[in-house]
Amino acid sequence: MNFFASYQGLPPSIYTLFCIQVINRLGEFVMPFLTLLLTQKLGFSFAETGIIVMTSSLSTVIAIFLGGKLADRNGRKKTYLLGQTLAACFMLICGFITMPLIVCVLLILSSFFNGLIRPSISAIMVDLLPPDKRQAGMSLNYLGINVGVAIGPLAAGFLFNNFLPLLFIGDALTSFLAVAVFYRFIKETKPIAGAIKNTSLEKAETGSTLQVLLKRPKLVVFLFIFMLYSFIYTQCRFSLPMMLNEVFTQKGAEVSGFLMSINASTVILLSFLIISITKKYQSLTNMILAGIFYAVGFGMIGQLHFLGQFVFSTVLWTIGEILSATNSGVFIANNSPENFRARFSSLWQLAYTLGEVLGTSVMGIYINFAGLRAVWPLIFILACLAASCMFILKTYSFTNRFVVERFTPKNYS
Repeated sequence: MNFFASYQGLPPSIYTLFCIQVINRLGEFVMPFLTLLLTQKLGFSFAETGIIVMTSSLSTVIAIFLGGKLADRNGRKKTYLLGQTLAACFMLICGFITMPLIVCVLLILSSFFNGLIRPSISAIMVDLLPPDKRQAGMSLNYLGINVGVAIGPLAAGFLFNNFLPLLFIGDALTSFLAVAVFYRFIKETKPIAGAIKNTSLEKAETGSTLQVLLKRPKLVVFLFIFMLYSFIYTQCRFSLPMMLNEVFTQKGAEVSGFLMSINASTVILLSFLIISITKKYQSLTNMILAGIFYAVGFGMIGQLHFLGQFVFSTVLWTIGEILSATNSGVFIANNSPENFRARFSSLWQLAYTLGEVLGTSVMGIYINFAGLRAVWPLIFILACLAASCMFILKTYSFTNRFVVERFTPKNYS
């Protein structure tokens, strides 16, 4: 079987976006080390660091909303070039500044403008890809992110310990390179108003984002279920490291880093296979499968004691991650009006972010009350609930479509 065949026949700009994602994530040096940077290098307390990180996250949420609106109204290319360039400029200045407070402000500004570009990337892919190619295109974009993430932190760790100013400068230079590639090879893709004139869910709509969203109740339901998926997935970065620390004591951090490498490697190695197998299924079917893999992969963690068992668990929940990452955006795209694509993409990313926030804050309280071992049975139940809700949504969507197609008179004119 030729697994690369899944990525053949895509528009040239999709391959360019893959390269841009690799460049960006390869050079994303600062944000993965933000907490250590603020505490160890800039001298902020843990409490101050928490406030700064929260402020950065909130600024990203605001930027995602604003970026979606700008991309739909002013164009995807202009929004991306503006956001990525300003983010790189603020990051570059950090390499020449030694005052911690100013560096902190510049990092928050850089994070804000990085958030601005996310809806543009998603909207460009939807603009370029026909419905039957969206899963493959979004999978390729997701693969590019993981290729960069698998390599970039190695260089970032070296720079963090030995040449701190180059951490900022290197991050900025790779962003400028991504801007140059984007400017040269990516054309504006914003659809002409009314380009889709049939009864498709992608036809243009009028009204506010909320009004248009409420016309699509199954999309609203999907966003809430997807938030639960994000709540579950974020435990690999929140509860799992603490669990590993409890099981492996002094080697907990080392094992955690090793499992994150297993996670990235699994994405790179298995994405081809998984897309080849699941491309014939509907996106909601694949989301159900993602929930099942989350339930098994995360649910078993409370009973594990050996490294090999944790590796097996990581592979399982990573398969769920691949299925969720490559199909959630497809469902959003297939239910987004052409003139609201970027804004609906921003709602999708907001649901993911809110799931992350709740997944850390709520689970932190739960761990204090019930302990680390109690996390995983709860996550198993939540994952089963999420998969069941996706199944109900799929069943409702199929039944509703059948009734409409079966009993609506056809127009033969």
